[in-house]
Amino acid sequence: MDADALSRENAHLKARLTEVEAALVEVQEANRRLEGILRASQRERFGKSSEKLSPDQFNLPPEDAELAQGILAAAQEKAEAALAQARGEEPRKPARNRGHLAARLPRVERVIDAASIQCPCGCGEMARIGEDISERLDVIPAEF
Repeated sequence: MDADALSRENAHLKARLTEVEAALVEVQEANRRLEGILRASQRERFGKSSEKLSPDQFNLPPEDAELAQGILAAAQEKAEAALAQARGEEPRKPARNRGHLAARLPRVERVIDAASIQCPCGCGEMARIGEDISERLDVIPAEF
């Protein structure tokens, strides 16, 4: 190898080393934070005053983390919407058709009535109280 190739490889390895060291520092900091949370949770649960706490309070730290994740997700969605609006894009509502099947599909109407509208006790005719209408999508096998 010539001197130029060695110096390029040396510079590349030094850059890679700084990247790995930066990643290591981030991982160590995250590890320290998690150990602190674990110690605080153990102190609350098993410490001298642990008998004074109710069992419901033991689940608070994970709930706090879930709450923080929810707040972060909402903030990200709000930021994405603001960026889209800044670009001139209008937020579109998703096209949803909830509860109704497409009008182009064939329909079969089936009415289910009582055999007799006379009251079994003999007091006269029964009155219609209400009705239910439902749509169901069926698969029809291939027809020739």
